[in-house]
Amino acid sequence: MIWKPHTTVAAIIERDNKFLMVEELVHGELVINQPAGHLDPDESLVTAVIRETQEETAWQFIPEAITGIYLWKHPDNGKSFLRIAFCGSCNNHNASQTLDEGIQAAVWKTRDELMQQQHKLRSPMVLTCIDDYLAGKRSPLDLLSHLS
Repeated sequence: MIWKPHTTVAAIIERDNKFLMVEELVHGELVINQPAGHLDPDESLVTAVIRETQEETAWQFIPEAITGIYLWKHPDNGKSFLRIAFCGSCNNHNASQTLDEGIQAAVWKTRDELMQQQHKLRSPMVLTCIDDYLAGKRSPLDLLSHLS
């Protein structure tokens, strides 16, 4: 059997020293995460992060760079996740849009607020992605190629 990590994307969006986050129910527990989700079949990574951000926050995401690529193994269930994190901006908020299933709210939080709620973060990748963004880590989007 070939090992396959779950491929996910995440959006790092900062405005006024706050980050766009989602509060979501996972197995009945409220957790905090970046707008993030799985890559769909035949979808590019950039298209996936735009779609996931729209579905989970009702904001239109404009990716500007890659902040990092992360591999994490969940300690409880052994599942591995390969996350590609993008940073960028957002506009065109659709306040009347219904958010994706499980998403309770899209919220803006400072890094300090996230540290105070560290026990609620969906994974250690949440703060790692923000810290890499704050450290100025950026790779160009053309690092990625989507071949059909």
